[in-house]
Amino acid sequence: MARLDFCTDPRLLPIHDKVLAEERLSFEDGCTLYDTTDLLGLGYLANLVRERRHGHRAYYIYNQHLNYSNVCVNGCRFCAFGKEAGDPLAYEMTLEQVFQKIRERLAEPITEIHIVGGLHPTLPFAYYLDMLRGIKALRPEVHLQAFTAVEIAHLAEMAGLSIAETLAALKEAGLGSLPGGGAEVFSPRIRRMLCRKKLSAEGWLSVCRTAHRLGLKTNATMLYGHLETVEERVDHLVRLREAQDETGGFVTFIPLAFHPRNTDLPHLQETTGFDDLKNLAAARLMLDNFPHIKAFWIMIGPKIAQLSLSFGADDIDGTVMEERITHMAGAQTAQGMTRGELLHLIRQAGREPVERDTLYNVIPS
Repeated sequence: MARLDFCTDPRLLPIHDKVLAEERLSFEDGCTLYDTTDLLGLGYLANLVRERRHGHRAYYIYNQHLNYSNVCVNGCRFCAFGKEAGDPLAYEMTLEQVFQKIRERLAEPITEIHIVGGLHPTLPFAYYLDMLRGIKALRPEVHLQAFTAVEIAHLAEMAGLSIAETLAALKEAGLGSLPGGGAEVFSPRIRRMLCRKKLSAEGWLSVCRTAHRLGLKTNATMLYGHLETVEERVDHLVRLREAQDETGGFVTFIPLAFHPRNTDLPHLQETTGFDDLKNLAAARLMLDNFPHIKAFWIMIGPKIAQLSLSFGADDIDGTVMEERITHMAGAQTAQGMTRGELLHLIRQAGREPVERDTLYNVIPS
């Protein structure tokens, strides 16, 4: 039996024994992880798993974000980014404007371009194919991580294609992998309240399974800190874990902190550092079959991202450059970091920085 010297909450002791034995945690264990106020004890457990998998390495990437349009038909209540067509704040980039964004950074050693946008009601499927082909023509060496599962389902419907046909066409045009957005919280209750028009949880998981069968890796997310319960958070993680058991195609899990400003939920408080670290630690412990846990510094800030490297996270994302989605919800973080800033952040946290590409191949320094 484990000793009590690493924690103040005795409920963590049997979980400690499971972690040491590399046994899978149960739904009830997950609820305990979220219920405990012993953050240091929870972090200790998550760090055991983190260091068993990755030692002192902390990954980052030299990447560029591109949000091609915020026009969206979904109208999710937690989103400050999406706008109806005709809204004064709505925008959509022409392909030439997209390509100009790429040209502006040609001198930088970018290895990934991360592309997401709203569910535009009129842009043709050819726009997305031409976007990928044009970017690959400008930067053939760059990995394109583009279009959430929600966007893929929307494009398939617009084009009159199956999900598999849509993904195959995008892959032929240069798509390398899918980001993890759009999962939100799988709870039907939350989706009815906050994103009624959005692709269902089952639909999101189905798109990811199809992508995995086609050889496309994906990430996964969970939006936390709004109206969800502890049980709904744990259910979300368990369902992701079950899907990963099935396909093995998820690379990274990214907990996303809800930012309430400019949304339909402005009365809610922003997440605290306590909750941010708890979500990262719980994810590392519950998602035993996910290779990586990412702390997205844009959403939780560089200081909490530093701490996260001892609370289960092994990745802090990257340079980003011109992120719009979180900043339209009031994020106060910078829109990008230099490589030097990322290296300093990781080293000051006592970790060894490792530059990686999208699929975690190490980039030689």
